[in-house]
Amino acid sequence: MDDILEILANDARVTPEEIAKMTRKKAGEIKKTIKEYEENGTIVKYKTIIDLDKVRGENSSFVRALIEVSITPQKDVGFDNVAERIYSFPEVTSCYLVSGAYDLLVTVEGKNIHTVSNFVASKLSSMEGVRRTSTHFLLKKYKEDGQILKKVSHGKRLAISI
Repeated sequence: MDDILEILANDARVTPEEIAKMTRKKAGEIKKTIKEYEENGTIVKYKTIIDLDKVRGENSSFVRALIEVSITPQKDVGFDNVAERIYSFPEVTSCYLVSGAYDLLVTVEGKNIHTVSNFVASKLSSMEGVRRTSTHFLLKKYKEDGQILKKVSHGKRLAISI
């Protein structure tokens, strides 16, 4: 990956002028390169990582699930057609073709466990081409997109005297 993309992937708020200093290139050249990346689809979106647990609070019933999906590939289109139908649902936040026992790994978000369960039962599992699913509800997030969300504090052990 080139220097500009690496810097932006780490912090999208870095200005072209700051990137120019870091890479010893001209700011105008950096701006032009970034614009080209945006136009050709290399840069798809600028994203802020938010610890939603802090925003929603501990009493929130919002849930996220990882769903393994086994599908039957279709003639001439393989997995793509079924994957497109799946990732078109608003509940689906990510969809990946993976190797292993299942074909797709789908991330789904919902208000509570029941909305996600209903999505799986009524929309996903009943879809033509879907053979089986396995749902894993996320219980706690420690790291997302390379960023540690919660610093784990390792308490010091107390000395024991006899």
